[in-house]
Amino acid sequence: MRIFRTVVVSVTATLACGPPAHAAPAGYDWPLQPRPAVARPFDPPEHDWLPGHRGVDLTGSAGQVVRSAADGTVVFAGVVGGKPVVSVDHEGGLRTTYEPVTASVTPGRRVARGDRLGTLEAGHEGCPVPACLHWGLRRDRDDYLDPLPLVRPTVIRLEPV
Repeated sequence: MRIFRTVVVSVTATLACGPPAHAAPAGYDWPLQPRPAVARPFDPPEHDWLPGHRGVDLTGSAGQVVRSAADGTVVFAGVVGGKPVVSVDHEGGLRTTYEPVTASVTPGRRVARGDRLGTLEAGHEGCPVPACLHWGLRRDRDDYLDPLPLVRPTVIRLEPV
């Protein structure tokens, strides 16, 4: 007879070890409501200097409200490469980014999970619908991670004792 113990995987521990992460930490939610479909998944490059998709594209509609995924501080609200972007720093060295979003917030503003950051603009390259939110996640400024584990349910695994 085998005996198993239940292990709940923590996203904090998993993010510290690197992707893939499978548990949602408390305090994070989808940046679009209702829950959007994922139009394009996270596809990191093999090396930092190679092209890749460093975030996920979520289907939405032009003018839709984009909300902060968690409590944090707005660190950027402006244009990068001709695209409107909002970035929010969160506890634990995590930063979420939202593009293309016309900001209704300014840098330095504290936001809570669900607070309005701005509105989604149409025309995100590679989006199969008229508007997609490119939602990114970085750890300590250089490490790009898949943001979906922030909002996915906890995975419970049984391990042999």
